[in-house]
Amino acid sequence: MEIILSFKIFLIYDKKYDIIYLEKIMKGENMESNYNSNSIKTLDYFEHIRQYPGMYIGSKDIQGLHHCIKEIISNSIDEYLNGAGDTIVIKIQKDGGIYIKDNGRGIPHGKHESGCSVLQACYGIANTGGKFDNATGQTGYNTSGGEHGTGGKAVNALSKKMIVSTARDGIKEIVEFSKGQFINYKEEKSTETGVEVLFYPDDTIFETINVDSNKLKNMVQEFSYLCTGLTFTFEDERNNIKEIFYSNKGLYDYINYLSNGKDLLIEPIYFSEKDNSFQVEVTIAYTNSYNGLVKLYTNNIPQEKGTHLTGFKTAFTQTFNQFAREKKWLKDNDDNLTGGDLEEGQLLIINFKMIDPVFKGQNKEELSSSEGRTYVQRLSSDALKKYFSTHEKDIKVIFDKAVAARKAREAAKKAKEVVRNSVFKKEKGLKAKMALSNKFIDCISKNANERNLLLVEGLSAGSSAIEARNAKTDCIYMLRGKTISPLKTSLDKILANQEMHDIIQVIGAGFGDTFETSKMNFDKIVITADQDSDGASIELLLITFFYTYMKPLVLEGKLYRAVTPLYIIKYNNKEEYAFSEKEFEDWKNTHINIKYDVLRAKGLGELNAADLKKVCFENQRFKRITVSDVEAATELLNILQGPSTEPRKQFIYENATTLGFNFD
Repeated sequence: MEIILSFKIFLIYDKKYDIIYLEKIMKGENMESNYNSNSIKTLDYFEHIRQYPGMYIGSKDIQGLHHCIKEIISNSIDEYLNGAGDTIVIKIQKDGGIYIKDNGRGIPHGKHESGCSVLQACYGIANTGGKFDNATGQTGYNTSGGEHGTGGKAVNALSKKMIVSTARDGIKEIVEFSKGQFINYKEEKSTETGVEVLFYPDDTIFETINVDSNKLKNMVQEFSYLCTGLTFTFEDERNNIKEIFYSNKGLYDYINYLSNGKDLLIEPIYFSEKDNSFQVEVTIAYTNSYNGLVKLYTNNIPQEKGTHLTGFKTAFTQTFNQFAREKKWLKDNDDNLTGGDLEEGQLLIINFKMIDPVFKGQNKEELSSSEGRTYVQRLSSDALKKYFSTHEKDIKVIFDKAVAARKAREAAKKAKEVVRNSVFKKEKGLKAKMALSNKFIDCISKNANERNLLLVEGLSAGSSAIEARNAKTDCIYMLRGKTISPLKTSLDKILANQEMHDIIQVIGAGFGDTFETSKMNFDKIVITADQDSDGASIELLLITFFYTYMKPLVLEGKLYRAVTPLYIIKYNNKEEYAFSEKEFEDWKNTHINIKYDVLRAKGLGELNAADLKKVCFENQRFKRITVSDVEAATELLNILQGPSTEPRKQFIYENATTLGFNFD
């Protein structure tokens, strides 16, 4: 029966039939009589986009919404890349419309073979566009990111209203659509050139149509670094924001922006090499941190991975090891440095330009063109050899850092083996219990789906928590106090730390790249710290640890914090809670002339088991820790917990009011 169900859902596109089949099959009914030739459907091109938007823009959430904006901006950037236009305007209108305008060549006027205007065809007819001849460069789009003729049409299909105009040769054509369907066409005179797009995302498709101004602004700023000499005007009418982004030095400006506030070990490396229609532009910086960052682009379109990255890594690692051996830094018996050794603390930006790139998927998140590897590897090797020969001191600094990283990696490998073969998972009896001493208290249930691991600050709080908990589902691990800092400590030292080792061991799901939430011994990991500055510090250190080395645990919503009141107020046989000083002051101001008793419980150890059970465990006051923007969260944790002090100071000054500081 399961095979039949999968077969039907695969064939039937209409979701409502899927649901009916599923419901009735689950009831054991025979649906063969309802599965006939009428069940096989063909959707119109725009209907298919609307019904399955994830295939075209990745998702229906805010990321998909921003992808639509990126598709239109990318079309304008394609004009710039091919020598036309110097300004792009991006505006979020008060009425929710998204407006993008360039001063490029404009879409050619004329009639399409279908009988409509070329402009209408470009946005309203499937598989129509001016970039299919990229391989020959006949249309002038020698380094375009478009390959499917789909991006603009996908945006059209997912908009309740879209107005597109093209101006050139003294004429301006204007076409209006709704949900991908043609509505109106008109012409007027114009002395301008370029394309204007105004679209209103369909709120019946998207989970939100509220554009994130900061994210969009960051996207525009990023584009400005990739397009030297191109002016971007960003405006958000909702918030009266208007900014202009322009870069003279391109990727060099970009790497300085990414490394702002970080301690650089050397001046950034930069090179640009070209071979006919292939060009690779690279900049590299090294910081004193343990984390790296890669920004990857093809024809200014961002990717997460691809053949161009593979080609560069091969070139960099080979060239570096060859140079290190020539200088006798690496001895004959020494192993070569690995890519992982050289990537510690590395900030890397690659922008590869080529004709007719091939990507995996409409979202273009991975370059699969074989030329990406061959050309980037060859061009990068040539450029790096030249750079190394004239910057020996800088390369020696990188070499020393990489050697230190290798030593740490080897030590971490040994520590990982200890974790992998941990006594918690492998050994039984007295030896296993002694390994964690009295710091870990197990619960009765062995069902991982209902077990919680509470990381409790201090032995006194741990003792109260043991008595207050639900003994069936709640396990306790007692922390000594502040844990080591994950972003200031090498991996080998983290794994050698007893508490970190214990936590990894108890969770039992691996570490780093090997971590899998499905193997966890618990459903929730709950940070249970005091309501004071030390508690907040411990909480942040643990969040940083989990986010850095067990990221799926955070991203999949398995990490929580216990929320306990700072004040327990008792009066007239009632009990109320205040979770901050302000809440307590507000309560007092609204309960004048009332006699009350109050317990200030900044430390969990100050609560007896009965109170702790009532305020925390009975109603499970566990608040999930979530991440809406992975990149922004990573950057913030690096600021707050990284080795550099300057970005922390700057963050405090910029957020003084919000954080409650006063510098007057």
